[in-house]
Amino acid sequence: MNPLNCIIVDDEPLAQEVIERYVTSMNDLVLVRKCSNALEAFEVLHTESIDLIFLDISMPVISGIDFLRSIKNAPAVIITTAYPDFALQGFELDVTDYLVKPVSMERFMKAVNKVIERKKNTPSSQPSVHPRADFMFVKSEQKLVKVKFSEIEFIEGMKDYVKIFTKEKVIITLLTMKFFEANLPANDFIRIHKSYIINVDAIKSISGNEVEMKNMKLPIGSIYKDNLLKRI
Repeated sequence: MNPLNCIIVDDEPLAQEVIERYVTSMNDLVLVRKCSNALEAFEVLHTESIDLIFLDISMPVISGIDFLRSIKNAPAVIITTAYPDFALQGFELDVTDYLVKPVSMERFMKAVNKVIERKKNTPSSQPSVHPRADFMFVKSEQKLVKVKFSEIEFIEGMKDYVKIFTKEKVIITLLTMKFFEANLPANDFIRIHKSYIINVDAIKSISGNEVEMKNMKLPIGSIYKDNLLKRI
């Protein structure tokens, strides 16, 4: 088996150094990045192939638990924290192991070996299933913004960015339409045009090649129409 690409997500430099020292001592691991917060980790997960996250829970802005809940098809996760009280929440999210700081090398190796054994015994066609939250985080204006799926009315793809139209505001992000197709709940959202993904619950009516939403009408692309009509 190839070495596992991993990232460390922890806002404490000393804690990062300890885990980095352990990672670099194991031939089965390759450290891709050290991240001080969820925003940095979020960016890495969308630009690199990551097999394992060493994740702290207590971090500024977004906790490790909330960050984990927002990831679809998350890689393997080993929680590293000073707080034992969140163990139940961690295991409910299918983390591989839960390490309480200070972490010993022996305990670290045991957790990593669990990840390796899981990967050996899990066919690549059957990825681990993680409980999904009812929200996602998107990067907008140099911060991660929490967006509830139920609040999204539709998404518009522009040339270099995407607009998320919620019930209260418009959020602009550099994420792609392909990203939203893959990460929005398939039962609730559908693509109707190369530039539009809509929340099915927000549809008021369909007439010809247009969908009427709350305050506007959106075009239906010819290649998407049949699928839309089947869904409703």
